[in-house]
Amino acid sequence: MSIVAQFDYDVIVIGGGSAGLACAKEANELGAKVLCIDYVKPTPRSSSWGIGGTCVNVGCIPKKLMHEAALLGEAIHDATKYGWKIPNEENITINWTNIITEIQNQIKSTNWVIRVELRTKNIKYINGAASFIDDHTVRVKMKDDSEVQHSGRYIVIAIGLRPMYPNIPGAREYGITSDDLFSWPKAPGKTLIVGAGYISMECAGFLRLFGFDVTIMVREKVLRNFDQQMANIIAESLKERGIQLLIPYKPLSVEQLENGRLLVKYMNVKFSSEQTEVFDTVIWATGRKGDLKELNIEVINLKVDDKLIVVNDEECTNVENIYAVGDITKGRPQLTPVAIMAGRLLAQRLFSHSKQKLNYENVASALFTPLEYAFVGKSEEAAIREYGEQNIEVYHSYYNPLEYSLPEKIVEYCYIKVIAQREDEQRILGIHFVGPNAGNVIQGYSVALNCGLNIETLFNTVGVNITNAQEITRTYITKRSGLDPSSLVNFV
Repeated sequence: MSIVAQFDYDVIVIGGGSAGLACAKEANELGAKVLCIDYVKPTPRSSSWGIGGTCVNVGCIPKKLMHEAALLGEAIHDATKYGWKIPNEENITINWTNIITEIQNQIKSTNWVIRVELRTKNIKYINGAASFIDDHTVRVKMKDDSEVQHSGRYIVIAIGLRPMYPNIPGAREYGITSDDLFSWPKAPGKTLIVGAGYISMECAGFLRLFGFDVTIMVREKVLRNFDQQMANIIAESLKERGIQLLIPYKPLSVEQLENGRLLVKYMNVKFSSEQTEVFDTVIWATGRKGDLKELNIEVINLKVDDKLIVVNDEECTNVENIYAVGDITKGRPQLTPVAIMAGRLLAQRLFSHSKQKLNYENVASALFTPLEYAFVGKSEEAAIREYGEQNIEVYHSYYNPLEYSLPEKIVEYCYIKVIAQREDEQRILGIHFVGPNAGNVIQGYSVALNCGLNIETLFNTVGVNITNAQEITRTYITKRSGLDPSSLVNFV
């Protein structure tokens, strides 16, 4: 039953990604009349996609499928050490066309399921570009250039972020981003990835395991918003797999040669020396930004900061009936589960008198590089800033995954770090894990951390044998002791 009759809808959700769909569906379940508006602006290389947002179409899902494909390729070679006979093992290669086709089929299936779900729930869906007319009214421009207007008691902005391009010659004409990669029709070949964040590291990882020559170009340091010790471990593990890291460099231009390959000019930012190299593909992974230009936010005086929407702890903007959720909001973790929960809780506050707010502390995250890294809680740097170096204890250890033993794989990067307060019960502030299935390992520990896990409880917990997760329960050595945990592990 509609709550406010003087508007066309109780809530208009602008954006059909994780946050927007979660909000729209939850509001619908609570009896609200809902309109969901979604539009994808094509990339400079003409890539576009259906409803579902970044995660479904060009983010989490295709990225994880690529990661799994890469690990499977590696596992084929490992299988010979486990007794499997693999004919022509040296000729095993990835078929780029096949993997892209399978991933796109999966995405299109998901797009269809979302559309059917919206129709079944009687949520109105419009595929068009929305812009504000006033605080309660939006104009929607359709693909045929026709326009419609709709009003809503509440309006929720959930448009996500799009990749940034460097302001250099040839960047848009010849480079691509993660918005293009998962539907790119030709194998990338020799690839340059420009960027220092998780998208750069993950794409480099699976492309390298596919057998491509991969270079990462970084201006300062990799994964600068992550725990820096862990970031360096990931960087070293990528280099061990044959990925070249160019630090500190920045691109200057991209030029297409007659043979179709790309000539990249770049500079060492420390010494100002210039170099050139030829690549088949250039991928920009230099950050993401909100594309608010088409929304006409000036007419409602919406407050933004660095192209992100400023909200309070209830996701409300400076305009009282307009809210924002997901990656487009300032200061929020840019993660799909965060966006989904923020959208659901917002709908509950609007339409069921709920007071529950999202707890943005201790949100776990995983980096799907070939050797995975996952963590929950604070980095060592953040813990030191907040509590002081003398007031925290850092426990750490190296370990040997049993599954690495027969293939004799490199294990020296499998590392665990547990950060705790020194006083009272030694409450744990952060757990960091590098190794196989890191995301799955950290999920359970994140629940424990939110329940107030301390060192005594952790070390008195019996581990599940034989798993990598149990290694966290026996990470006893402190950095303060000066003992080297690597001396206790056989890396052979």
